[in-house]
Amino acid sequence: MLKLWLIVRLILIRTLEISVMIVVATLVLDVVWQVVTRFVMKNPSRWTDELATMLLIWVSLLGASVGFIRKAHLGVDYFVGKLKGRLKISVEFVVYLLIIAFAGIILIYGGSVIVWQTLETGQPSPALQIQMGYVYLALPVSGFFVALFALEAAIQTLVAFGKSVRKQREGH
Repeated sequence: MLKLWLIVRLILIRTLEISVMIVVATLVLDVVWQVVTRFVMKNPSRWTDELATMLLIWVSLLGASVGFIRKAHLGVDYFVGKLKGRLKISVEFVVYLLIIAFAGIILIYGGSVIVWQTLETGQPSPALQIQMGYVYLALPVSGFFVALFALEAAIQTLVAFGKSVRKQREGH
């Protein structure tokens, strides 16, 4: 079972990273085209600014998910770093539970409600006429990845806590 999870985990992470790379590359091309049409052709493109905004939303949220997975996200770990042993592990576990709750309630649930409502109303973007629900879909997608990998980290923290308890029992 663990081997299967490691394979699925690798596939999910690679898919997410490649998606971020594609979105960033598209964003760069879009902004370059915007500059060319504005300053070289003297006729600014009407849709490039809107597309850049949409791509920035996706790259920010998906990039935050990649950062969380790589443990490169911003965090206030100064105080947690001062803790030792099981207290440190316990605090880390609680933090992961809070992250799961945030990702589940705000990003997945709240994002899904926004996506659903926006798709129901058929709200298109002004220039590109893309359904805005597809833009907002970045919220639940990002929330899924954050919650999934926070759950993995919470389980790893529980395992570390169990090892700490066993080690202490064997020592006494």
